[in-house]
Amino acid sequence: MAKKSAVERDLKRRRLVVKFADRREELKSISKNEDLPQEERFAARLKLASLPRNSSPTRVRNRCELTGRPRGVYRKLKLSRIGLRDMASNGMIPGMVKSSW
Repeated sequence: MAKKSAVERDLKRRRLVVKFADRREELKSISKNEDLPQEERFAARLKLASLPRNSSPTRVRNRCELTGRPRGVYRKLKLSRIGLRDMASNGMIPGMVKSSW
């Protein structure tokens, strides 16, 4: 089980990403627009840099929904490999059985 503070920190980052997504997208489009004057584009980049760092989508970490484990997470299922194996062994995932040969 991951530390509760790490899981909460990641949830806070996810909320910040949603909150600042529109503003961030708008500033990015202004800074990339070649038709605008250079001063205006530079000002947009400064405003983009002044936004919270945790509002960037790249700062979000994929974590297991069950355990909060940050590594070995299947994106589609939002489960780590260990949580997936436990659930499959207990028969909690329809159609999935533990393989043996």
